Amino acid sequence: MAGYVPDWTLQRKGLADQARHQRKIKDALKQQLPDLITEDSIVTAEGDRIIRVPIRNLEEYRFRFNPWQADRTAQDQGQLKPGDVLGQIPGATPRGPGQGMPGEVPGIDYLEADVSLEDISDLLFEELGLPYLKPKVQSVMPRPAFQFRDISKRGLMGNLDKRRSLKENILRHARQGQPGLGQWTPDDLRFKTWVETKVEDNNAVVIAMRDISGSMGDFKKQTARTFAFWMLRFLRSKYRSVEVVFIVHHTQARQVTQDEFFQLGESGGTKVSSAYELCWDVIQHRYPPQQWNIYPMHFSDGDNWSDADNRRTVEYLEAMLPVVNVFGYAEIREGGYTSTLMSAFSKLRSARFQTVTIGAKHDIYAALKQFFPRTEEG
Repeated sequence: MAGYVPDWTLQRKGLADQARHQRKIKDALKQQLPDLITEDSIVTAEGDRIIRVPIRNLEEYRFRFNPWQADRTAQDQGQLKPGDVLGQIPGATPRGPGQGMPGEVPGIDYLEADVSLEDISDLLFEELGLPYLKPKVQSVMPRPAFQFRDISKRGLMGNLDKRRSLKENILRHARQGQPGLGQWTPDDLRFKTWVETKVEDNNAVVIAMRDISGSMGDFKKQTARTFAFWMLRFLRSKYRSVEVVFIVHHTQARQVTQDEFFQLGESGGTKVSSAYELCWDVIQHRYPPQQWNIYPMHFSDGDNWSDADNRRTVEYLEAMLPVVNVFGYAEIREGGYTSTLMSAFSKLRSARFQTVTIGAKHDIYAALKQFFPRTEEG
């Protein structure tokens, strides 16, 4: 047909709908992220887990005419902008799963999207960074790094340098006054040889400390586990080499396995200085600051044994701050009181010492962002 111009955008409608679908899923996940990361089933799951997240339906927006009103037309005076509500059917209330009261008007359809733990991790880690990150030369456990930096007359045929071998063959013939290529001898061959090099890498050690005294009830214990779970997963995603030291304490501190760190129950009194003393000892004897990015993290409710132990705890903390990247203290408590330990910490002034208060599960998201803010370095 003369003058017909095909609308190729119709051919791409499927791709556009697919892209819009993915955007809606991502936006829904971001909105629900503070609640998603506190799911108990995620922290206790073995390996990857599929989670079902409600997403609003993906129908195209369209005008719906009120069947109880007469036909009419209307026009805008230029005052509206995208997102403004033009009107609403009387008595209609958008309802999500389990919300609203029974009624006679249709609700908003929802579907459940399957998302993996990796999907949630990727979205969460987009919001996080590594403060004061510095490359470190790791001499204790060097990462294998091999580079071909030399040429030898002997070697494996798999490492044969064909270009240099060809050049040597031509030069030999030229020196003999017989320009040409061929009649190969072993002296013509050249082989690449590799050398092991020491590579600067972002090596890190996380020293996770958890209060297991009798005052750490179920809510405090589960909150500490959840925060530690995401913190470790984040750091392991950013570093090629991450070592983790797990410390628990009541009146005494001791190093434990990862399973014990997440599973041990609560009993006894509290002496926080015992954990900080052990942490400082671990740094001094096993993780030199010249070779490691160091992240000590402590989870407690702040109920310490005495003011004397608070002062002793602060002394150990002041000794560690110059050599760590960030020292994080997460105080988990129910109610609006201020603990004696937090009061003692409030006198410290250091950008490398971060404190957060977690009073509800959804505070974990904000606490992670405070401990690991996105910066130009990280």
